[in-house]
Amino acid sequence: MREILPVSLVAVFGAVGAVSRYLVSGWAYQLLGARFAYGTLAVNVIGCFLLALLVQVVESDFNLSPHLRTALAIGFLGAFTTFSTFGYETFYYAQERAWLLAILNVLANLVFGLLAVWVGFIAGRALVGGA
Repeated sequence: MREILPVSLVAVFGAVGAVSRYLVSGWAYQLLGARFAYGTLAVNVIGCFLLALLVQVVESDFNLSPHLRTALAIGFLGAFTTFSTFGYETFYYAQERAWLLAILNVLANLVFGLLAVWVGFIAGRALVGGA
């Protein structure tokens, strides 16, 4: 019975994460066009930043309940980020022999994702303190 709360929170936050993914991805395609996988790139970079920020906050003395941490990390961010979509889109580009787009998709997600993790850690440290 104790497990109902975390599972319910993951489900609710997952639903919010999935809807957020849909909205952010659509916004990115509207803003930047659909020729490249900008929507997937946007949610992956934002997701990397948010996960790093969350980790920094959790590792500080900030009092965040374990259930809320699980709901945010697994529920919201698990549904928000789109690594499987990234894999499919990269494979699709390669299958279509759009080699430049395939390589660009991998490099952009890797470079901007890692950059977002770094900025997320810095933002988390600035927010809650720490080395």
